[in-house]
Amino acid sequence: MAAQAETLAFLGLEARPVEVQVQLLSGVPAFIVVGLPDKAVGESRERVRAALASIGLALPPRRITVNLSPADLPKEGSHYDLPIALALLAAMGVVDAEMLAGYVALGELSLDGRISGAPGVLLAALHAAERDKGLVCPAAQGTEAVWAGSIEVLAAPDLLTLINHFKGSSLLPAPVPGTIEPPLPGPDLKQVKGQETAKRALEIAAAGGHNLLMIGPPGAGKSLMASCLPGILPDLAPAEALEVSMVASVAGELEGGRLIRQRPYRAPHHSASMPALVGGGLKVRPGEISLAHLGVLFLDELPEFQRVVLDSLRQPLETGKIMVARANAHVTFPARVQLIAAMNPCRCGHLADPALACSRAPRCAADYQARVSGPLLDRIDLHVEVQGVTAADLVLPPPREGSAEVAARVAAARALQTARYAGQGARTNAEADGELLDSVATPDEVGRKLLAQAAEAMKLTARGYHRLLRVARTIADLAGAERVGRIHVAEALSYRRQPPRN
Repeated sequence: MAAQAETLAFLGLEARPVEVQVQLLSGVPAFIVVGLPDKAVGESRERVRAALASIGLALPPRRITVNLSPADLPKEGSHYDLPIALALLAAMGVVDAEMLAGYVALGELSLDGRISGAPGVLLAALHAAERDKGLVCPAAQGTEAVWAGSIEVLAAPDLLTLINHFKGSSLLPAPVPGTIEPPLPGPDLKQVKGQETAKRALEIAAAGGHNLLMIGPPGAGKSLMASCLPGILPDLAPAEALEVSMVASVAGELEGGRLIRQRPYRAPHHSASMPALVGGGLKVRPGEISLAHLGVLFLDELPEFQRVVLDSLRQPLETGKIMVARANAHVTFPARVQLIAAMNPCRCGHLADPALACSRAPRCAADYQARVSGPLLDRIDLHVEVQGVTAADLVLPPPREGSAEVAARVAAARALQTARYAGQGARTNAEADGELLDSVATPDEVGRKLLAQAAEAMKLTARGYHRLLRVARTIADLAGAERVGRIHVAEALSYRRQPPRN
């Protein structure tokens, strides 16, 4: 007697079909799982055995062989429990094997037969929809699965309820889509006293999706301004929301089936390891840079991160994706992020204040800033000096403009870019490249002369030159200008900083 069920193996945001084949043979009773399973998959034997026993079913006294095909593909995670149990039930004649063939199944089994949540349900639902199949998943994640569109979803709370559905004695209700994630309240730019130059740079960064580095003494408001950024960014478009939610689903962070509409904001501590930041680990998972996809990755105290960790960001900041290479697999995650970084000018942080700066200035500042490599700094579009806040600044009344006013200008600039790059493979000015960038950001004659002089004087790299053009295009968009002019190039140049020399 033999039967099979279909499930998935996840490699990044790629779902590969896995056929769970079960065969019952005569011989010494045994329960064997083959097909390159990891320890969690191997332990599914005991969970399946206990779950069946909890509903009054015993394993047949036969040699039970479970093969996970293709056998050379690594199988990781506990979501294989449910498809193994269903294939075994089909081989035992408890459920109809032909009916089971129309579904993709995943879920973890508890010892009492309950079906627990598993990462990647949204991705599995999209894969099942492409193959015109239904999805069997835990009840808690049914609201997540129905975001895939017109797909039959069986969201079962336990194994017995699922069996009754297949037998037709008690049908499962169709789950309803989860709610849209409500926007989280955050700080407002009205809380920032002074810092007009830094706030202008933050607005430009938000409007064009540019990377930003703020350098200033402790307590100047760098972290506060970074935390204000999500409040001035536009919400995710429906397609973007699905893309971001898929990453969160694979990471197991999509709560209550809620589709994410607010752009992600991730702020890892400077002690974060390389797998934590870029992804990886024993079971390859998305890192902070992927969890911040289409949102903001904020790195506070930038030089305090390990240099090898920071340099690992160089490639994804250019390509918008991160590839985690392992001996048995290559996994790719999306990583189109807006990097916002903050740092002190030196270790003590008071380089510009003679009364507080250390006696090793300016050598201590050069050593401290040299911890961040020049190539990484070259990938940051906007560099801004943040001045210290005095007591006189703090007693000033709140500024007239807050996040709402800035967000309106950012939304208008983003709308221009959406129309400009429709069908061009770019979303914002920060993503424009090659001929596309030349066609939309080439300055007028006066602007070209200034740009050529500045490129020579500042020794700009080709990357720095193109990033300067992108920033100038964003400044022109904020001003409503159709063509990039000298004034836009001049402002973009004011935010360009040469990398520190060792």
